[in-house]
Amino acid sequence: MAKYGYTGAKPTQSSSANTGVFGVNDVIELLGKGKFKLQSVDIDYLVVAGGGGTGYYYGGGGGAGGLRSSVDNTGGGGTLETALNIIEGTNFTVTIGAGGDNFAGQGTSSVFSTITTVGGGGGARQAPNTLADAGGSGGGGNVQYTTGGVGTANQGYAGGNGTTQSAYQRATSAGGGGAGAVGGYAYNYDQAGNGGVGVICNILSASNATARSVGEVSGSDVYYAGGGGGTNGDQSTGTPGYGGLGGGGNGFDNTNNGVIFNVYDSGDANTGGGGGGVPGAGTLGGSGVVILKYPNTKTLTVGAGLTYTTDIEGDYKVTVFTAGTDDVSIG
Repeated sequence: MAKYGYTGAKPTQSSSANTGVFGVNDVIELLGKGKFKLQSVDIDYLVVAGGGGTGYYYGGGGGAGGLRSSVDNTGGGGTLETALNIIEGTNFTVTIGAGGDNFAGQGTSSVFSTITTVGGGGGARQAPNTLADAGGSGGGGNVQYTTGGVGTANQGYAGGNGTTQSAYQRATSAGGGGAGAVGGYAYNYDQAGNGGVGVICNILSASNATARSVGEVSGSDVYYAGGGGGTNGDQSTGTPGYGGLGGGGNGFDNTNNGVIFNVYDSGDANTGGGGGGVPGAGTLGGSGVVILKYPNTKTLTVGAGLTYTTDIEGDYKVTVFTAGTDDVSIG
């Protein structure tokens, strides 16, 4: 006679797996002994928080949203993380962080189950008078508040430092930090700082990233979480900062020296990129993204509060969450 009661085919039990249909009391007993193996799935992930914005009057570049990943690279020079083991049929939360605005500056966190990332820091700004914010990656300093904001360990780097300049018309600001590098420093009136570069994460192929408008594609690689570039004054002889690869916004060219570089922008949506620095009303950080990769034999059940798409890439499904928050389960 079998040790445990059962219905149908005789169940089997070991330290690594249980198959068949067990009676409720048997399951309870096995769970109590640590001998019942719940079915679970390893899920690889990329979780990027919203990037930082930048405010009025020679704002420093916004810092990129914090980035954590179990594929290719993770942020801040940290050790690559491991896939998350999720028990089938149990709910976990997915949240997509918003980019920071052109006043408060700070981006907001993105979440996948127990994995949380920190919103990017806003760039230093005169209105309101505010230091560069700390964040997943720190915001860039400017002419008045020169110190760049610090980044978060294993998520992103600090913003660059600004340089004091008595004549605001010649002032330049620093770039925001990226997931892959510190933001560029501002050098007097010669050169604004570039945004720190993001990191490569090909959890979603470049062709699908382009189709889904997530990440920043360069060749066959996809970058996320680049910092925003700094701006310069209207009497500067230098150039503004470029946004870091990974969705960072370009800084504004405010010079009268004939340089043509008047394209400035917010961080790209669903990259976590920081906003580019401007002398005027400011720019926004790019929204974050959560991307999950799991066996194509499994299916996600997703709450109505999330916006998402799913692609099949070889033996895996890749689900890209681009907005919202809600519960998700896999089975």
